[in-house]
Amino acid sequence: MTPVKLYPPKSEKAYYFGTCLVDMFYPEAGLDGIRLLEREGIEVLFPEDQTCCGQPAYTSGYQSEARAVAAAQLGLFPEPWPIIVPSGSCGGMMRTHYPQLFAGTDQEALAGEVASRVYELTEYLVHVCHLRLDDRGPAEAVAMHTSCSARREMGLAETGPALLARLGQVELVEQERAAECCGFGGTFAVRHPEVSAAMVEDKTQAIEATGARHFVSSDCGCLMNINGRFEHQKKAIKGEHIASYLWRRTS
Repeated sequence: MTPVKLYPPKSEKAYYFGTCLVDMFYPEAGLDGIRLLEREGIEVLFPEDQTCCGQPAYTSGYQSEARAVAAAQLGLFPEPWPIIVPSGSCGGMMRTHYPQLFAGTDQEALAGEVASRVYELTEYLVHVCHLRLDDRGPAEAVAMHTSCSARREMGLAETGPALLARLGQVELVEQERAAECCGFGGTFAVRHPEVSAAMVEDKTQAIEATGARHFVSSDCGCLMNINGRFEHQKKAIKGEHIASYLWRRTS
């Protein structure tokens, strides 16, 4: 597995940026991510004033509005500790787009410094914590959906599967065209609902074709979109955030 950056030693402390969708729809996934880090001996700090990373406004073309939202996050991480994000979408926004968003402004240096400390949760668990997992769950097959942002912006197509491979009783079954988008795309699903619906229909068919009755993702937007489509189809296939899946099987 080729790291996408030079990874530091494990830090004694880390910041946790929880994301809007985790906060509103999957709070237990956020807590499970914290539990996984704490089990590795890391003291996790959750800045209470955190809000949105600015990604919805940014991808909709509202750069000044996105900059205002993102600027409110820059001062939340004053110590030189890693910033761990349980989402490739928000992590990609902060690491990849913050330097671009603040280029030429008086916050350019701060944005670049913050971006350099951002890690997606599975990335940190694999490349920094070198996480070992004691699987206590039953044998099962599971599919995984890696978000476009995690796969393309952050280069993390392998970290989720690498963690699942460390669960001795879990068989990861690869879906056909695994790299295709589920159709969520932040505000894309709102702006182009018909296209989004067709894309998630294809994604649910690909997951169902694996024969797995369970799938995981490290992004709550994708999870919500795919789960919602399966519920609409009245299918029994259920999705879970990878943090919750790992914690449930190893705690």
